[in-house]
Amino acid sequence: MKKKIVLHHLCGQRFLAENENQVRVVVDGETPPAGMRPMELLLVALAACTAYDVVAIMEKRRTPLKHYRVEVEGARAETHPKRYTHIRIRHIASGPGVTEKALMRAAQLSHEKFCSVSATLNAEIEVEVKVEPEAQ
Repeated sequence: MKKKIVLHHLCGQRFLAENENQVRVVVDGETPPAGMRPMELLLVALAACTAYDVVAIMEKRRTPLKHYRVEVEGARAETHPKRYTHIRIRHIASGPGVTEKALMRAAQLSHEKFCSVSATLNAEIEVEVKVEPEAQ
């Protein structure tokens, strides 16, 4: 399965990303920002991916979550490329019958087996770069 995102330059360091369903997100490096920065969106993707899994796993185990949030913190390198060198993910949840052990197991399953963003962050990825002058 392939996914496609088109990123349109708006002005300065402000862009509009659009997926194949025309869902849009502002990606912003301007001050004040009108959207999130790219590295923040990476943390959002990780948080959302694992949250999908944890919610589904807990529901399958008949312990649905009444309250749930994911907090993600990333520490970045000081020099370029300023990649994340450490990411901490906290799953905070409650609900009838929800135990720390069950929540930990769901989080582990997500990060070790199901979450494609987590797997991508832990993988070597082949990136192909091409340029095309636009016809005017």
